[in-house]
Amino acid sequence: MTSGVSQGSVVGPVLLNIFISDTDSKIKCTLMKFADDTKLNCAVGTPDRWDAIQRDLDKLERWACVNLMKFNWCQYRLGTEGIESSPVEKDSGILMDEKLHMSQQCVLAAQKANRILACIKRSMTSRSREVILPLYSALVRPHLEYCVQLWSPQHKKDMELLERVQRRTTTMIQGLEHLSYKDRLRNLGLFSLERRRLRGDLIVAFQYLKGAYRKDGENLFSKACCDRTRSNGFRLKEGRFRLDIRKFFTMRVVKHWNRLPREAVEAPCLEAFKFRLHGALNNLIRLKRSLLIAGGLNLDDL
Repeated sequence: MTSGVSQGSVVGPVLLNIFISDTDSKIKCTLMKFADDTKLNCAVGTPDRWDAIQRDLDKLERWACVNLMKFNWCQYRLGTEGIESSPVEKDSGILMDEKLHMSQQCVLAAQKANRILACIKRSMTSRSREVILPLYSALVRPHLEYCVQLWSPQHKKDMELLERVQRRTTTMIQGLEHLSYKDRLRNLGLFSLERRRLRGDLIVAFQYLKGAYRKDGENLFSKACCDRTRSNGFRLKEGRFRLDIRKFFTMRVVKHWNRLPREAVEAPCLEAFKFRLHGALNNLIRLKRSLLIAGGLNLDDL
């Protein structure tokens, strides 16, 4: 209000509420009012809802004109720069969109890794494994695995995008060009990135459940009540969750943990668990591959 009632008075908010009481007349969307703060919101999923918001905005604009008022649309600034709304948020180097999808993060990671790989290719004349492999492990692969417990790809196109970087690296090594990707990995003693992600998930789960972070693990996981003789003896409870939540570490790792053999989950220490996990991974990868093939992805190379 620009005149009539002094700001900060006791009667001011009461008079304002009376004055704006008809603001929400014929408004279809949700209108929230608190003193001089007004918010219009609506869940948008169809073009009809877009039109509904626009119609309500037009009604509010007409109300403001008739009552000689104006809305102060909020504009945030950092210094002198205006901050615009964005459907993607970057936090600690991780891109996450409004639907919790990680495709943009996968693209970003692959781009960074490919740029460094191109620099290695241009600057190194040697193509021996003794040169290329350490450079890849130290400079390229960390970008493909940075904070991967948070953004581990769940869509086949994203998995393939990341795997393509390692595949390109193995073709650079002299003497392996004629081999398949699977044979090149075996020859170099490498795992596919998908296998490394699964192994990393299970190692972190072991640390939270039975290792150094056991107290924190009690808040992250719930032990399932199971008396099946073929159980691994330390099964976790699989909760029901939305599709956009199950991709995160604490959700996706449960089913893989429950499929581990008893000798793995009952390992006395982390090093013993890593050793026993090696053999169990073959079965887990084989099962995961069959599920992905059923979804239309050819994973012969993974």
